[in-house]
Amino acid sequence: MNALLKKLNIQEINPGACTGPDGWIEDAKGETLVSYNPSTGEPIASVVQATPQSYEEVVAASQAGFETWREVPAPIRGQVVRDLGEAVRELKEPLGDLISLEMGKIRAEGHGEVQEMIDICDFAVGLSRQLYGLTMHSERPNHRMYEQWHPLGPVGVITAFNFPVAVWSWNSMIAAVCGDTVIWKPSELAPLTAIAMQHISNRVMADHGLDGIFTLVAGTGKDVGELLINDTRVPLISFTGSTKVGRHIGETVARRFGRTVLELGGNNAIIVAPDANLDLAVRGILFGAVGTAGQRCTSTRRIIAHKSVVGDLSERLVDAYQQVQIGDPLEKGTLMGPLVTESAVDKMFGALERVRQEGGEVLVGGKRVEGRKGNFVEPTIVRMPAQSEIVREETFAPILYILEYEDIDEAIRIHNDVPQGLSSAIFTDSMQTVERFLSAGGSDCGIANVNIGTSGAEIGGAFGGEKETGGGRESGSDAWKAYMRRQTNTINWSSELPLAQGISFGGG
Repeated sequence: MNALLKKLNIQEINPGACTGPDGWIEDAKGETLVSYNPSTGEPIASVVQATPQSYEEVVAASQAGFETWREVPAPIRGQVVRDLGEAVRELKEPLGDLISLEMGKIRAEGHGEVQEMIDICDFAVGLSRQLYGLTMHSERPNHRMYEQWHPLGPVGVITAFNFPVAVWSWNSMIAAVCGDTVIWKPSELAPLTAIAMQHISNRVMADHGLDGIFTLVAGTGKDVGELLINDTRVPLISFTGSTKVGRHIGETVARRFGRTVLELGGNNAIIVAPDANLDLAVRGILFGAVGTAGQRCTSTRRIIAHKSVVGDLSERLVDAYQQVQIGDPLEKGTLMGPLVTESAVDKMFGALERVRQEGGEVLVGGKRVEGRKGNFVEPTIVRMPAQSEIVREETFAPILYILEYEDIDEAIRIHNDVPQGLSSAIFTDSMQTVERFLSAGGSDCGIANVNIGTSGAEIGGAFGGEKETGGGRESGSDAWKAYMRRQTNTINWSSELPLAQGISFGGG
């Protein structure tokens, strides 16, 4: 472990605030936050959290950086992002291992998350030459109308523990090529990954003679988070986390007329039609439900299976779950690591108690893994009545609910009858069923897949959901528009001054 931390410049105790190259803030008043290994419960290293004073230093640096960064041509900004992607590529293995060590996802997923950042860097480099506006025809002669997009300002990015690098990169790489600077407040459960990423960013900024483009303020939501979301100098807050916290952030930022990108809860379902390829469905369900120990916003939580296949599908899933290797996420062959905290374990078993109260039947799992330290649990499958209340809630744990339906309209009603609306999927070989699921009256989620699971979104598409998922969009497509301000321009190149709508003012 020590060799891994050394490669990424992680010390026993690390400053948690940084303004850029050589800008680590040693704050004597900062409280110490210990990062624990969820596989063992043992401490890894500590971070001295930001105080209001160090927060002010970081915001001032981000503001100063924005004054110059916004004037840099976007393709040149793209070159900085390209170099950052290359720097991360060089450290993909240790950075991916650190993610697994600190938050518990298996090594393949940790490395995959780093690859996701590399990919979004590549995407952002191309985007830096595609920040386009429209040209419109004016109703007035010899006038030209067009729109252009300008940098917005310092952007606050508040990330969750489960994707400590990828979610930051979705926001920060796009924001950077748009001409914004980024103030990062990472999760208190994964601060070391943020420290490592800041060291890499500092090196790239120094290579380009830059400062204040990527900055860091590690601390609690109560302290640092509240300062950030109330700060009128920060025009946009991007938050990934729970619906409860997201609602507070949305209301707070809206009161000061700021903008938000909210990526909140997911209660994602897969409909399995009678003509589905069950071999394909089982593989998609297994990864979606068990990957990251069910701690993804896109994790599969509900299976809505046709009554003709629900028995066969349930048997296949139980068999697959019994073969899931649970253990140290850094060991070869492990398919599921631990939950991130003991509190997460308690919430899982609290949900299972409600399952029993609401008439559910546990088919497999439902217990703690015996004989080892850490927050290890068995992935769990439950048969539930369709009208159960617990299935409408998101439990951030590997619990999979199996529900039954008779026709596709009933399946869609069950599917949509939850407050969340992030990711969805259907397994079927029927084109009519596919089109019904993808129609305006079908899935009400921001993501709707066919013959693949709910998890594993690609960076090229806009990522996000509806309803209590928050409505935000990150990553690909035209999500970049959230990080810029739109300006409509009209140029009169004549010697007359005609008014719009044919209005005549002042005689003549």
